[in-house]
Amino acid sequence: MVSKISHKTNKPYSSYSSYSNYSVYSLYRRYWPLFSLFIFSFFILFALSSCGGKTKRGTTADTIALSPAPTFVADSAMAYVQAQCAFGPRVPGSAAHEDCAAWIGEKFQQLGAQVSEQRTTLNGYDGQPMACRNIVAQTNPDALDRVLITAHWDSRAWADNDPDAANHHTPVMAANDGASGVAVMLEMARVILQTGLSYGIDFVCFDLEDQGTPQWAESDGESYWCLGSTYWAQVAASEGYRARYGVNLDMVGGRGARFLMEGFSMQYGRPIVGMVWHLGIQLGFGQYFVPKDGGYITDDHLPVNRIAHIPCIDIIPSVDGAASSFGETWHTTADTPENIDPEALRAVGQTLLQLLYNDN
Repeated sequence: MVSKISHKTNKPYSSYSSYSNYSVYSLYRRYWPLFSLFIFSFFILFALSSCGGKTKRGTTADTIALSPAPTFVADSAMAYVQAQCAFGPRVPGSAAHEDCAAWIGEKFQQLGAQVSEQRTTLNGYDGQPMACRNIVAQTNPDALDRVLITAHWDSRAWADNDPDAANHHTPVMAANDGASGVAVMLEMARVILQTGLSYGIDFVCFDLEDQGTPQWAESDGESYWCLGSTYWAQVAASEGYRARYGVNLDMVGGRGARFLMEGFSMQYGRPIVGMVWHLGIQLGFGQYFVPKDGGYITDDHLPVNRIAHIPCIDIIPSVDGAASSFGETWHTTADTPENIDPEALRAVGQTLLQLLYNDN
């Protein structure tokens, strides 16, 4: 995924007030339950943190009224992970990259979504051009009221965090760091298009998220991460695209996944974080949605916030006791379907479906 580098600074974005006029107004106008329950939710989250994040029946953690929501099928999502990995590592410029992009677009179309693509060429860390292919799938495309759900679909070209240095130039299969987020979006699209929502969902699969400077390179920098989402956000801003809010999914299927409340998500979309974590815990997924502050992560939600001016949060893991806080398989050759936990996929997918249908 992204550079996955935690930032210790909490410098506010200088243009925050410029987008708050319309995005926060839209949230108040169209998603008022989120704001009315914001303070209430965080009182609950504080209380839950003292008992390990587990929901207890009979407590105030059960008090949000849940609208009927379709069932997220974990086995279906798992099949989507395996289908992407069957192409091999989806490294930009490879046949697997082209073939998988076509498959993702066709699958969304088969489910009933309206699909379009953004194609461009962007330079990598070494100055070499890379073909970028963002895939956009829309439900209810004529609706002006919209929500944005995103994930990246490319595979990292180098397993530069692998414990075996001999693998550092080997492409990553990216079952978790790429395929898992797309798989959750595909399964969400499947059930949404079967049952319907009163507003539209824009599922965006970002390319070139994970091609940032490898650890073994002489130069370093974060400007080469999230290239596809940066390009998408620039186009969205220039075209006046609006969405109520956004949720980015990154590495949402790893074994032992724990999702902390990521720092930039709290900075730009604190009420959304509060509602997602509250619903996740209330639905019984407290082992995954942990009501504790996480680090500041450079990820695809940053361009969405800073360039497109859409409040967007990041669901991304923080794994205890692993060589990397993103889990043992992050940027290694072990990021394969065998190391995906279908229950983690279900926890994320069902929680987001509940979020969407609670405002239907």
